[in-house]
Amino acid sequence: MTAITPTLPAELDGFRIEIDAARERADIILDRAPMNTVSMPQRDQLRVAFEALDADPSVRIIVLRAVGEHFSSGGYIRGFLEASPEHVSKLAWNIAAPARCSKPVIVANRGYTFGVGFEISLACDFRIVSETCQYALPEQKLGQIPGSGGSARLQKIIGITRTKDIVMRSKRISGKQALDWGIATECVPDAELEAATDRLVDELRSFSPIAQRTAKKLLNDTEDSSLAIAIELEGHCYSRLRQSDDFREGVEAFHAKRPPNFRGS
Repeated sequence: MTAITPTLPAELDGFRIEIDAARERADIILDRAPMNTVSMPQRDQLRVAFEALDADPSVRIIVLRAVGEHFSSGGYIRGFLEASPEHVSKLAWNIAAPARCSKPVIVANRGYTFGVGFEISLACDFRIVSETCQYALPEQKLGQIPGSGGSARLQKIIGITRTKDIVMRSKRISGKQALDWGIATECVPDAELEAATDRLVDELRSFSPIAQRTAKKLLNDTEDSSLAIAIELEGHCYSRLRQSDDFREGVEAFHAKRPPNFRGS
């Protein structure tokens, strides 16, 4: 892998970026010892990183992961008192960058995944967790509430009762419980987290890029819509993909009993 800094400051705050061109994969790696605390400037840099990688045609899949035994203990606490109200109001927009990204985003969580670490994970498409993972939104212990979309995204996934249990009690939940509740995509032994992430990257690369982009946007856009509107929009997206080169290739490959060669057009 080759480290890069696409359209970013020369020095990244608490993370780095690596691109594996052969696998069309980009990794955003949290790397601030000892527990990958996320600073205020880092939040905006992470947004820029996702936007830059989304625009990079050589990247198909983005992986968010961390160095060490903990994904992130959360944000830099004193930074909240030092930041201006205007800056604080942008926190959720920055942390929502993985959801806005048109490409599939996988996050690999192990150990403490607290506060903003949990919130940015919730904004990703696929959450692969190890058995050591502990999710939490501990802001109530500080006299605060989650401020980067955590409670809102969590309620969409697991409902109001379980979300109140996590948010209002600053309760920790394990990786296995996260899987049982539908928060995690997959839960694996800690030693297998990287391999499980690699497998998902390779699986996602086998599909049509344009079909994946369309599916992600459709699902995000219809999350709050009525069933009738969701079905209507699904039909329009299906119709547009019907004209794509990838759909024709998929049909021809199916009948020829060969793997498709998708190009993303």
